[in-house]
Amino acid sequence: MTGILLYLVFFLIVTLIYSIVVMGLNLQWGYTGLFNAGVVAFYAIGAYGTAVLMGPDRSTLIGGFGLPFPIALIGGMAAAGLGALIVGLAALRLRDDYLAIATFGIAISVQLVALNFEGLTGGAQGLIGLPRPLFSMFDSPNGFNLFYLGFVACMAALVYLALQTALGSPWGRLLKAVREDETAAASLGKNPAMVRLQAFVLGCTLMGLAGGLYVGFIGFVSPLDFLPILTFQIWAMLIVGGSGNTKGAFVGAFAVWGLWSVSGMAVSKLLPVQFQSQGGAIQTMLIGLLIVLTLLFRPRGLIGESETISRHAN
Repeated sequence: MTGILLYLVFFLIVTLIYSIVVMGLNLQWGYTGLFNAGVVAFYAIGAYGTAVLMGPDRSTLIGGFGLPFPIALIGGMAAAGLGALIVGLAALRLRDDYLAIATFGIAISVQLVALNFEGLTGGAQGLIGLPRPLFSMFDSPNGFNLFYLGFVACMAALVYLALQTALGSPWGRLLKAVREDETAAASLGKNPAMVRLQAFVLGCTLMGLAGGLYVGFIGFVSPLDFLPILTFQIWAMLIVGGSGNTKGAFVGAFAVWGLWSVSGMAVSKLLPVQFQSQGGAIQTMLIGLLIVLTLLFRPRGLIGESETISRHAN
């Protein structure tokens, strides 16, 4: 029973971290209509930015400033936001599929930089031995995990409340106006390009926050943490949970990551050893099936935007 509870703590930490990423993507797609297929790029920038700033000094690597975790986390968010600003200024003139292709290319580029810029990222070996916040105060890793679960839950709650406040303001209504009809928004004196850029940068900054939280929990980062499959998982979480509704980020993250985790354990225990290398493909197909079923029976997601509006109307 203890083992199950310990794994549940680990599962909830990862779920909450992913829910922050999904909230960032929901701001971009669900509220502004921006098709960001490079989610993993900004997640990685936040993770590596945090790792470089808080990591110990190493003679063979750039960085290692040994900064406190909160400062390093803010630095990782700033790095992700700056990267999003540069990408946004160049790519947000594109629309729909073209924007998706451009941002996907950015994600591949960031992973290649992480893999090959060994002087900064550690290359394929990654950055190991990263300090975890307040880890020395606990007698065991299990105590730290419980503390970190509470910390990540508070961060996710703060992000949720901040987004709800922002999206309930005139700025939030402007996002939807730009999503529905940019021409009409422009005719009212608004600047759709600036609104799109603001949503893109803020959403990517939240992805960077999640990357930093992941590094603080694991104490390690490598290019293998940021494969394109992660972008697929995050989009699946948004589709299943429901876009245009911030609560859907939590529901989608729990459902998709839960299915991924349970199917991974089932593959490792039920499949013969010689077939377990295909386990990842089975997990991906199951997530694809979940997306198809959601689109068939709940096209707007489990708690999509229309349900939220109807509740407020009632």
